[in-house]
Amino acid sequence: MGVTVDVRQVYQYPFEQVVASFLRKYPNPMDKNVVSVNIVEEKKDESTGIIYRKRIAICRNVVPEILRKVSILKVPSIQLEEESWLNLQERNMAIRSHCLTWTQYASMKEESVFRESMENPNWTEFTQRGRISITGAGFLNCILETFASTFLRQGAQKGIRIMEMLLKEQCGAPLAE
Repeated sequence: MGVTVDVRQVYQYPFEQVVASFLRKYPNPMDKNVVSVNIVEEKKDESTGIIYRKRIAICRNVVPEILRKVSILKVPSIQLEEESWLNLQERNMAIRSHCLTWTQYASMKEESVFRESMENPNWTEFTQRGRISITGAGFLNCILETFASTFLRQGAQKGIRIMEMLLKEQCGAPLAE
């Protein structure tokens, strides 16, 4: 089966400021579930100018305690891998992330893009598609996918609120039309 969540947001801030805030977003007191984020690889393609980054995030296990009675779900933390391609010339950044924990039972993937807004070149459009599918957990598949869907939606909205707060703190009030 599987669950897909789509998100779109326009930040009324320039692309460079939005990307800088995104790269500094975690860890953050507003989301204590993200314990750490470490860059494990970073390189610039000299011919295209594209900056590639690979980061690993360590997050607290947010699976409800009742579901952690199942031994495979009883882990203290979850690892996520994020890869990004930042193209400053074209003013866009593509991001792909996936879960490194429970790969034999679950697939969690997100694809996101930050790009200059078509509405206003001083604004930045953010789109994200997250997909979770659970297999191998028998009757729990549906329950876990429902929980995961809610968590994905709430996580995306929380991420947007954190970005808005960081942008306001670091850059001041949003740019008007």
